[in-house]
Amino acid sequence: MELILKYFPNLTEDQINKFSLLESLYQDWNLKINVVSRKDIDELYLRHVLHALGIAKVISFKDGSHILDVGTGGGFPGIPLAIMFPECSFHLVDSIAKKLKVVNEVVEGLGLNNVKTTHSRVEAIDEQFDFIVSRAVAIMPTFVHWVKGKIAKEQKHELKNGILYLKGGDLTEELKDYRTTTIYNLGDYYNEDFFETKKVVHLPLKYRG
Repeated sequence: MELILKYFPNLTEDQINKFSLLESLYQDWNLKINVVSRKDIDELYLRHVLHALGIAKVISFKDGSHILDVGTGGGFPGIPLAIMFPECSFHLVDSIAKKLKVVNEVVEGLGLNNVKTTHSRVEAIDEQFDFIVSRAVAIMPTFVHWVKGKIAKEQKHELKNGILYLKGGDLTEELKDYRTTTIYNLGDYYNEDFFETKKVVHLPLKYRG
């Protein structure tokens, strides 16, 4: 928890309480339904929470924004972002029901009322969002294909509506066809070695009515 406060010192008391609760909720539920590896559970704040909040270093979502988290798994990056931006709506989607069971229990345990979950493939979601977030669930061309037509027309932010993708390693080949991407190195925001090769990739997507 100290890690979160180190990089996000201006949290409200409610946000601090919710972030503090995360560890015990995940440890409890992970014993019943394994969604996070043992090593990662022991380093939950570094490997999952702080990593998810890398997106909050790149953008501060404005109140009323709608964000889709594709392939949320155990609830990352959606749940930490939902705590960070309580006035935004988050829709967490995954095709694996047991993962969403954990997500729903954690959301309920935290009392998060700005999170909705759906057990389905993302292609079946018929809504539009300001941003689509995810943590390396597929290579970018596949991901772009999945989320086609899901970007809202109205722009609320300086950063154009589109994808915010948590990825690691060398992305040159994967992104070669996307000239409009901006890559933010998380090592520029966080000192821990874990973030040395981690990035947030922003890819603006046009509205398709």
